[in-house]
Amino acid sequence: MRRLPALLALAALTGSALAPGAASAAVPPETRFSATTGVGIHNAYERGTYPYLAQALDARPGLVELDVWPDVLTRQWRVSHSNPLGNDNNCVAATSAAQLYSGTRNRNLEHCLDDIRLWLGAHPDAGPLVLKLELKTGFSGRTGQGPAQLDAVLAARLGDRVFRPADLLGGHSGLDAAARADAWPSRAQLAGRVIVELIPGTVEEGNPTDTLWTDVEYARHLAGLAAAGTLGSARAFPAVHRAQAGDPRTRYADPGLRSWFVLFDGDATAYVTGGIDTAWYDANHYLLVMTDAQNVPPAVGTGDAGAAAARVADLARAHASIASADWAALPTVLDDVLPRG
Repeated sequence: MRRLPALLALAALTGSALAPGAASAAVPPETRFSATTGVGIHNAYERGTYPYLAQALDARPGLVELDVWPDVLTRQWRVSHSNPLGNDNNCVAATSAAQLYSGTRNRNLEHCLDDIRLWLGAHPDAGPLVLKLELKTGFSGRTGQGPAQLDAVLAARLGDRVFRPADLLGGHSGLDAAARADAWPSRAQLAGRVIVELIPGTVEEGNPTDTLWTDVEYARHLAGLAAAGTLGSARAFPAVHRAQAGDPRTRYADPGLRSWFVLFDGDATAYVTGGIDTAWYDANHYLLVMTDAQNVPPAVGTGDAGAAAARVADLARAHASIASADWAALPTVLDDVLPRG
């Protein structure tokens, strides 16, 4: 049984007792989204990973990631791994689902969002889909590419398919209170919907002159909208980026910002080997994205679907909401949905 070695390996790392043969179980559609674990595709927009973004969506993953640059010269939102002034991606300018697998690629963020909307329209039973946006250099308010402008793009291109912070908030006092009350809808209620996650970008985090990162800037945006009674215009959830023991929101000097973070994102190995109590996230119904799942020792390559599926099950037990990895070549794993915890 190929799943057993990986299963036992993570059990040793986390100190948990994992039962062989319990690697997966059916998840009823009425299960709350917060109680499930899905699989993410790292950099699904790259043409070397999928010729077209729709093909990534065809695999029915729980998360896809786009790297976004605010082009300060043209004031456009670019999608690329390393080019801040141009597009390098598999998105097309489709106007119907039939056009998703052909046409000129290397399009702006707006077209990538169109592709997602059109694909979901053609697959109403799919989702929920976490759309992870890494803002490589952060927002650019001076060029009109700040949080409000990103909200406008998301609203215009994805429409009511976006599950908004206001939808989670409901009548609760804040997002933290809503999450702890487990106000997340069921997977069935979120079918065809998108949850947009924002993380600071690698360039932004490595820039010593950048003192206002994406997470803080968008949390301030949410707080300001809430104070003005217009939280409904917000379209994204800022993530606390990088694994940290305890409540990682204590890194924010302004305590008033902390309640706006109910989504956390960091390295899977750090979460399961770094002495971090990941059950805390699950107990409070926070969403937890574990990245680079393939690198948790022992590493799982792209040629072993059995070990990859076992790794997803391991991380589900370790309380991940999403186990994201470079497993685009393993379509039988990407649509896995497991009970969390």
